[in-house]
Amino acid sequence: QLRLVESGGGLMQPGASLKLSCAGSGSSLDDWGIGWFRQAPGKEREAVSYISKLADGQIRHATSARGRFTVTRDSAKNTAYLQMNNLEPEDTAVYYCAAVQMLNIADWRRSTVYDNWGQGTQVTVSS
Repeated sequence: QLRLVESGGGLMQPGASLKLSCAGSGSSLDDWGIGWFRQAPGKEREAVSYISKLADGQIRHATSARGRFTVTRDSAKNTAYLQMNNLEPEDTAVYYCAAVQMLNIADWRRSTVYDNWGQGTQVTVSS
């Protein structure tokens, strides 16, 4: 059973950078697509970015993340990362990573297709 644990959240100033980690245990993350989602207070959970299983080599970003966020994975550490640059107050949210084994890439934004979720990490962007 795959278990995911996010870390790296914090209080940041606008324009700063932050790197979130999603550590996996119980299974190799190389065999899973990893989605990053966020949920701000009073708002629905939204997809931010996605990196496919290692063999597929696909990456997707929401419009809000494109050009600022990067998703990577470190197979040796069994960890996926969300690098966020030029943070904006609108990026304030609880960030979650989620894993899926079989995915039509067109569905990467749909939270219901993901099999496993981490507990979330708070990111607050404020001056």
